[in-house]
Amino acid sequence: MKLHLYIARRFLRAFLLVLVVLGCVFILLDMVEQIGRFDSGSVGFLDLLRLTLMNMPEWMYRILPLTVILATLVLFLALARSSEMVVTRAAGRSALITLIAPAATVFVIGLLGVSVINPIAAATSKQYQVLAARYGGNTASILSISAEGLWLRQGDATGQTVINAKRTGADGTELFEVTFFSFTEGGLPRNRVEAESAKLQTGRWALRDAKVWSLSAGENPEMDAVRHRAFWVRSNLTPDQIEDSFGRPSSIAIWDLPAFVAQLEQAGFSARAHQVWMHMELALPLFLVAMVLVGAGFTMRHTRFGHTGLMVMLALVFGFGIYFIRNFAQVLGENGQIPVLVAAWTPPVAAILASLGILLHLEDG
Repeated sequence: MKLHLYIARRFLRAFLLVLVVLGCVFILLDMVEQIGRFDSGSVGFLDLLRLTLMNMPEWMYRILPLTVILATLVLFLALARSSEMVVTRAAGRSALITLIAPAATVFVIGLLGVSVINPIAAATSKQYQVLAARYGGNTASILSISAEGLWLRQGDATGQTVINAKRTGADGTELFEVTFFSFTEGGLPRNRVEAESAKLQTGRWALRDAKVWSLSAGENPEMDAVRHRAFWVRSNLTPDQIEDSFGRPSSIAIWDLPAFVAQLEQAGFSARAHQVWMHMELALPLFLVAMVLVGAGFTMRHTRFGHTGLMVMLALVFGFGIYFIRNFAQVLGENGQIPVLVAAWTPPVAAILASLGILLHLEDG
């Protein structure tokens, strides 16, 4: 038991060391990127530093697999150089038994990452997008999903229009049971339009079976309401703008994803990308365990066997290969080429089995 605690403590120390080093590198690189992205005359150094710190949690969370495999290499290379692995084997401990401590430690790190760090990264990422849009003079989002349905906002020099729809097509360009609320540039209500459906065309919304109420002062809206079989409302929205307004699934906390997925499906949108992301986050602890097994499989040998540099390169190449396959499976899952559960859970399970095979071959083969 003491040996397991000793190895777990060494692994945790290596993990924190790698995390701090990568964090410092990220701050320097991201500061340079922020300086090039924003005008230095309108955005000061403290604002740029704030943007970098807001962006840092999500970035550090995303590179957890890289941090884990680097920490594993640091740990087992140090144990091999000090001959502690030789002593461990001489005491009757096999390679698989020795890996229990780092695998259990990284599994706990994965659980904490998904349950605690993920919501923090999602919140700071959303705040970063808002600040970046404000400093860049852009609008952060024009779309919102709630229990009342889909809400859209569009505007131009003449005023703003708020759109509410009970349901929509998969891409958000066709709305059903839709209501348009138009406001003047000063924020006063101009008119209200209800329609059975609305379809986004170039420069306008094409409404079918619409009823228009004028909300100008001194008029009776219901008495002066007019029905139209076809009606058009000007719009500067594009399908890409609507799609981009959803934001990335990573900007939604893991605890809020199930409710968000349900709201998307209720509104008529496809929630497949968010479902794939949610299951990939749940499978993250297993993926981190696979990274430990990959790193250990190539570096648990004693240094007297030589080729240490080659083994480190093979471990990194194998780790990046697994990470690429995981991302490729995510794309296939989002496009509907493979089932959601297969896309999220197959890569980490396959990586664990492949790593165990490599470990058994190099250690006992």
